[in-house]
Amino acid sequence: MALLNIDGLSKEFDGLRALDQVSFTAEKGEILGIIGPNGAGKTTLFNIISGIYPASDGEVAFQGKSILRMKPHQVSRLGIGRTFQIVRPFPNLNVETNILVAYGHRFYPDLWNSTGPFRRADTLKEVQILLEKTGLQPYQKQLAKNLPLGIKKRVEIARALALEPRLLLLDEPSGGLRFEESARLMGLIRTVRDQGISVLLIEHNMQVVMDLCNRIVVLDHGSKIAEGSPETIRSNPQVIEAYLGKSVRLEDEED
Repeated sequence: MALLNIDGLSKEFDGLRALDQVSFTAEKGEILGIIGPNGAGKTTLFNIISGIYPASDGEVAFQGKSILRMKPHQVSRLGIGRTFQIVRPFPNLNVETNILVAYGHRFYPDLWNSTGPFRRADTLKEVQILLEKTGLQPYQKQLAKNLPLGIKKRVEIARALALEPRLLLLDEPSGGLRFEESARLMGLIRTVRDQGISVLLIEHNMQVVMDLCNRIVVLDHGSKIAEGSPETIRSNPQVIEAYLGKSVRLEDEED
């Protein structure tokens, strides 16, 4: 059984079809890339999976259970974590407390009361382990608003991991990062996968996608136009046309 099953998923906004009968699966232990031009429906797809938008048609099942009518906090507690294109840590909290909020939110419905009662030795130990895994220990006492973008993105991933997900949705994690920062982030994503957490990745950086993903799903104007290995996708004429409008290979775009 697939970890995540998307079957005939569609979404309309005031007559505009943002997703049109999209189907694919995400398997346990893989990094699956979702790519496509701007406006292809990638973030809309994530918003439906995570419970932010209702679907107009189709089905989304996680571990064999439909999640279409679940609210975001229910989806999260079921085992799906998520980051967003624009990072939004709590700016006046330090890194350690930002992650602690995520741990506390699993147990306390009131977000603002989710840090104090949960500042227990065992929880703080969990936070320290997660800080070490994500390379955030040197920054743990720094306020989030003072951090560079690459570190803020790590904080976002750490907060999502604090929810103990089985599936992690990453929305353009390398966006705005320098080459060295992207390389470190790729290493972190591989580590997450190696710990048994599957990853669904939206990304515009083709080098990151081709190097990181086991399989790739390509969307264009809300429809799935291709699916396969990086080698298959980079030479697919329909994918090349959707991205560039001319017959060149995707790796040529990176040169």
